[in-house]
Formats: sequence, C-alpha cells, structure tokens
Amino acid sequence: MSQFDARTAHRPCSGVTRQLSPKRGYPASHEGDRTLIGSGVFGIGGVSFALAVLMICAPSRVSAQEVPELVTDRPDQTESSSVVGPGYVQLEGGWTYSENDDGVDVRTNAFPEVLLRIGLVERLELRLGFSGYVWEDVDTGDDNEGLGDTEVGTKLSLWKEGRYLPEAALLAHLSLPTGESGFSSERADPSFAFLFSHTLTDRLSFGYNLGVVWGTEEDDSGDRHTLSVFRYTATIGVGLTERLSGFIEVFGDVPMSASGGPANMFDGGFTYLIIDNFQIDVASGVGLSQEADDWFITAGATYRFPN
Repeated sequence: MSQFDARTAHRPCSGVTRQLSPKRGYPASHEGDRTLIGSGVFGIGGVSFALAVLMICAPSRVSAQEVPELVTDRPDQTESSSVVGPGYVQLEGGWTYSENDDGVDVRTNAFPEVLLRIGLVERLELRLGFSGYVWEDVDTGDDNEGLGDTEVGTKLSLWKEGRYLPEAALLAHLSLPTGESGFSSERADPSFAFLFSHTLTDRLSFGYNLGVVWGTEEDDSGDRHTLSVFRYTATIGVGLTERLSGFIEVFGDVPMSASGGPANMFDGGFTYLIIDNFQIDVASGVGLSQEADDWFITAGATYRFPN
C-alpha cells in the first residue's frame, strides 16, 4: 500500500493550509490545504460575488462599539478555539516556502493559501479553503506546478473557558477533489479535530489540537488508498505589546493506517495588528524527524469584514 505522506499539507482548511508536512492531511501528491479561489469550482470573480452576497445576507447586528478581538487560524498550525461571530466574514491568506531533502531536494512555494471564515450564528462558522497555486522545484528536473484541492468545513464552539476548564471547539472539514493532476487526492477526504485553549495570564495563553486526518494516495500499481494519521499541535502565545504577539509551537502527524514514521516539527512566529480588523503575520519552522520537511517560512495577512 502507498504511504500517506505527512509532508504534503494545510495548511485546508484543516485544510490551510500551508504547504507543510503535518499541517494538513494530504497525500504525497502535494495538493494544497485551503481552497477558495482559482479552482474549477471557485473562480476569482466568484469570490468577489460571494463576498458581496455574504455582506448583504449576513446578520447585520454588528455594533461598531463592540468590535470583538481578531482571532486568526494562521500563521501557526494550531487552529484557534474561537469562532467568528455572526455578521462577520474573515479572510485569511498567505505564502509558504518549504524545503525537503530526502535523497532528492524539493523546494515548494504555495500561494495564496486562502481560508474564508463566515460567522453564521453565535457558536458556528462556515469555512471555505484553498491552498492556491503550488510550485515544486525538484533537483532531478521533475518540476511540477498546479492548483490544489478545495475544502469546505465548519467550526462549532463547544463550551467557554472555566476556572480549570479550557475553551473547546470541534473542527470538521471535507476536501473536494477539484485540483489538478498531481496536486489532488481525487477523492473527498474528511478530517476532524478538537480544539482547546487556556488563558494562563493576561499576556500568556496555551492552545492545542487533537484530531484525525484521512488522505488518499496512489500506489505504484495505480490503486488508490485512503489512509489516516493522528494530528497534534501545541502552542504557547504571548502578547508582547497591545498589537504585537509571538508564539512557539510543536506539531506533527503520527501514522495510524498510514505507513512510515511520525512527522514532527517546531516553529515560531509573530503577528501584528495594524487596525482592529487587519493583521499581518510571519512564521518559520524546522523539522524534528526524518518524515518532516527540513524547514519552512510563511507570511500572510487577515482581514475581517465589516470594518
């Protein structure tokens, strides 16, 4: 059977989805992790139309005097336990570069890694994702490029944080085989995760995710197999100033029905809140095990509507 290669994620929406080994559960075909624009299902014009419709149809009871804190699901691999509030639409995206030398040196760029989060009701958000266009530069000359799969999902807030109880949410996604050959699993692959967070101090927080990701891959004989990995993340975030924050994190995939060893990584980064509804970010990380990418860097931004 083929190996479900953890080196081919997100970073969609569970699958973001950033083109990192453990970020999103995808096979070695290097399809993307977050899907919204540029594929056969969602065009760029369709995104603009969808945003316009959402702004008109979304609940309008958003008070300018009660703007909630902007909480994003990037640039770290840990998905937040917070849900986008009703009446808000949050657009997250960025670029990721990664390198892996496992006998052959492979350099990968992915852009724009879009995640659209739509607040439906008080405890529920809808998620649409697209990893964008992926470029692979291979030392052997077997370069490849193309669009990745799309994803649709939801995040449900389970309960708020108590004295000893973490805030919790449930995240579920389904990848859709809309990508180009070599960048698509060619099947609808599910994933889910439980998301937890603790407030440690006024400036310090701790978050972690536990979940399972299924990915489909073709073996040497041409047969396709859907295999699973256990996915974990753990991050510590710190507020450095009122607008600047930082984090450090460990994350990875542990094979279940998939073959191979665990893909573990360590990363860290920063976010800067320019205005209440616009934030930029940067992060970088290194592999801790043979199955993981050697290193990566990512940068992006988040904008929330209405302003």
